[in-house]
Amino acid sequence: MPRSVLDNEEAKQAQMEAVRGAGTGALKWGAAAAVLGGFGYTMSPIYRGLTIQFKVYIQMSSMILGGMIEADARMRRYEQRVRMNRMMARNQAMWQDLMDDDELPPTNTSTPKE
Repeated sequence: MPRSVLDNEEAKQAQMEAVRGAGTGALKWGAAAAVLGGFGYTMSPIYRGLTIQFKVYIQMSSMILGGMIEADARMRRYEQRVRMNRMMARNQAMWQDLMDDDELPPTNTSTPKE
């Protein structure tokens, strides 16, 4: 029975990291857009004249953009972290293999014969 590529644990962790990034990005950019919208409402007659639908569209667009940007950034950091962990595991296995190798000369700790 073949397993799906998305069923392994690493893929699930990557998906969760992307979801966390999208959520935090949407919150950050949504808050910034809300502050700018409030500032625009108090200071700009042009912004006040916009329809509520267009104001919601602006808010949603900024939240979606922020979510995409932050999810992408988090995924890149996650991929880099996974690459580093794999590289460290490979290096550790290589060194362990070298230490366990039978071809290494024995260390001579006895005193020399005269």
